[in-house]
Amino acid sequence: MNRQVMTVPLVPASVRAARISTAEALTAFGVAPRSSLADAALLVVGELVSNCVRHAAEHASDAEVTVTVAAGQLVIGVGDQDPRMIDLAAGTTGEGLRTVVELAAAYEGDVSVEPAARGRGKTVLVRFQLPGVR
Repeated sequence: MNRQVMTVPLVPASVRAARISTAEALTAFGVAPRSSLADAALLVVGELVSNCVRHAAEHASDAEVTVTVAAGQLVIGVGDQDPRMIDLAAGTTGEGLRTVVELAAAYEGDVSVEPAARGRGKTVLVRFQLPGVR
């Protein structure tokens, strides 16, 4: 298992920082740079961190971004301390989250929202099946 965890402040510049750090982790974990999977993962990180900056900054000062590659999956997690849960039902999310759901589905993956492991808040988990791994 390969895993990277980073904490980013909830400011607009963190979107770029999270994408750069994620790109480096993906390369280190064997995901080809500039591949369609890497591009999809970076778009997901950008969307989720942007949502945290937009919606969770009043509840917390930072978010946690986790990149994990294990058991044939790439899992991106973005957690914040905003107590409001996200409803992923069709028609209730914004365009960014719809894009995240579509990207995960394109790689036979999924998106879920879980209560934070350490108290208040939530974590959005996006799973991608690694191409060629079953």
